[in-house]
Amino acid sequence: MRYKGKFRPQNREKYKGNPSNIIYRSGWELDFMKYLDRQPGVLQWNSEEIIIPYKSPIDGKWHRYYPDFWVRTLKSETIIEIKPKKQTKPPKENPKHRRRYLREVKTFVVNEAKWKAAKEFCENKGFQWQIMTEDTLRNTK
Repeated sequence: MRYKGKFRPQNREKYKGNPSNIIYRSGWELDFMKYLDRQPGVLQWNSEEIIIPYKSPIDGKWHRYYPDFWVRTLKSETIIEIKPKKQTKPPKENPKHRRRYLREVKTFVVNEAKWKAAKEFCENKGFQWQIMTEDTLRNTK
């Protein structure tokens, strides 16, 4: 299976954005796009169309965060980020793999800054915020 490519929706009218430029960056994202496209309860959705500014704790500068999905149903609007469960928790230190550990810490703290900004964005808009992992994605097949 390819883990990066363009998704072609069957229900183009549900996609809020350019339906000919929907990019998936993982098999999980592709599976979730298929789910959103075929679910009758999903009225609209998009992928990486919303921009949320966040301040990086690494360099102290402002950056732009593009959450994976925005989904509108009859009941709510939700911003969703898809991540491996491993990346949603602080990494465990391993003296044998110091460089990898430091890279994982950097990724984790940047993700936390993005997610904090996303939560605030959602609160201000009345949206819900959700991080989905391989565990929660199993229910969308």
